[in-house]
Amino acid sequence: MAALAVAATTAGALALTGPAAAGTPTAGGGVADATATGRGGGHGQDRVLRGYAADTWASFVAMTDPVTGLPADNIEGDLDPATRSGYTSPTNIGAYLWSTVVARDLGLITRHEARERLTTTLTSVAALERHEDSGMFYNWYDEATGEKLRAWPGTGDVVYPFLSSVDNAWLATALVLVSNAEPRLRARAEAVRSTMDFGFYYDPTVRQLRGGFWDEPPADPAAVLDNYRDRGPDVWYTGHHYGTLNTEPRMASYLGIAWGQIPPEHYFAMYRTFPDACDWSWPEQRPVGEWTEHLGVQVFEGAYRYRDMQIVPTWGGSMFEALMVDLFVPEAQWGPTSWGVNHPLTVRAHIEHGMDEAGYGYWGFSPASDPAGGYREYGVDPIGMEPNGYTSDQERTTVDPGWDDPACARPASEPAAYGDGVVTPHASFLALPYAKDAALDNLARMRTELGAYGPGGFYDSVAVRSGTVAERYLSLDQGMIMAALGNELRHDAVQRYVTRGAVEREIRPLLGIETFSAGG
Repeated sequence: MAALAVAATTAGALALTGPAAAGTPTAGGGVADATATGRGGGHGQDRVLRGYAADTWASFVAMTDPVTGLPADNIEGDLDPATRSGYTSPTNIGAYLWSTVVARDLGLITRHEARERLTTTLTSVAALERHEDSGMFYNWYDEATGEKLRAWPGTGDVVYPFLSSVDNAWLATALVLVSNAEPRLRARAEAVRSTMDFGFYYDPTVRQLRGGFWDEPPADPAAVLDNYRDRGPDVWYTGHHYGTLNTEPRMASYLGIAWGQIPPEHYFAMYRTFPDACDWSWPEQRPVGEWTEHLGVQVFEGAYRYRDMQIVPTWGGSMFEALMVDLFVPEAQWGPTSWGVNHPLTVRAHIEHGMDEAGYGYWGFSPASDPAGGYREYGVDPIGMEPNGYTSDQERTTVDPGWDDPACARPASEPAAYGDGVVTPHASFLALPYAKDAALDNLARMRTELGAYGPGGFYDSVAVRSGTVAERYLSLDQGMIMAALGNELRHDAVQRYVTRGAVEREIRPLLGIETFSAGG
């Protein structure tokens, strides 16, 4: 795979729930400028956020081929069109579509320009080669021609055409958003979206989604030959399922359920944590929780312990796994005793890890460009299930809370210190609904103290102790920033565009059923 292809004290930071005085001391020992942080009232904060939106939109303008309307996966920090990556994905295209709507809503472009941009992109999307029997798109195309990739630009390495469930979900999400946000283009968007069948990924034997499939023999020896829809030839499914609930693939689950392609019981067949049993003693830590039943499905309502919190973990402990879906579906509102408890705790855990536990002075850990080159997963290891951990620093410093069951005990292991922590700005934007002032302060200090800002807005990541900045922009991460700003500045408009109709009708009651074993 190409290198960049994808995905103060804590008490002080958490106390920033209202306007703070100008001249507040920062974690770095300086004084934060009131205008830069957006402090001093809602209007000041909005001005700062609108400035971020304008610069972030500039990165999309630079990344997008003007003929095809398809965005590159990434571009260098100087926004030179010659540095476009040479490939794009369904997620990248979706991110550009919803970012164009946000740019229109914020007055960064006119309605006419937005409609022209959307029309160009939708025309190209409709012409892209895809898997006929499922209606799904391949994972990699040339953004300049729309051709399906069979070799990586630059290296010539073989690309085995793959159709990802989660990547197609982000494109489908954007098509729904466009159809509701721009009625003149509804027919075009729906003509594509209506052919996409997420049931093609649904394995009824385990009631979970596969990661995706190849429609020709892949190099992966774990691939499983099958066809869950019995429509067309068999395909080669990934050997794994998306079995964990609190990860970004749940967007595919929501869409499939909303459109009647996947049964609603699937939502409860995903793991909150794996069960408290020795057979499951290989994940990060022993969970707390108890068994219950929803829609006839036995559910272990598990949670992980972190400091004085109990949190339903993600797979890797990263911010985008937990909160990207929340940009489009108001999970905290619809699931007040589940996501409404868990999402704020996830943000709090990231703040406490960065500010207190690791002592970085900054927070927000999520997969992003590696400041040393390439792409890497970052996260808060103790709130992820992955046994090797998404770590928060370059040294890959892990934590093992141990397993305290005498039948399968594993000793705990705590690090003596953390190294060069890597924070990514998109994580702070995801946190805006749950810790707005803390997020704005964190972003302002990344910009002024770490130099993590360029002509396209915030660079993708920065290593806080070495000061090494990944001067690159990624469509996915810029798209999360634009969606977050569209919600924050336009009263959750992005969520409203996506959830109007079937998504709210089918998913809202489902999320209201459950009570997580989360709290703190």
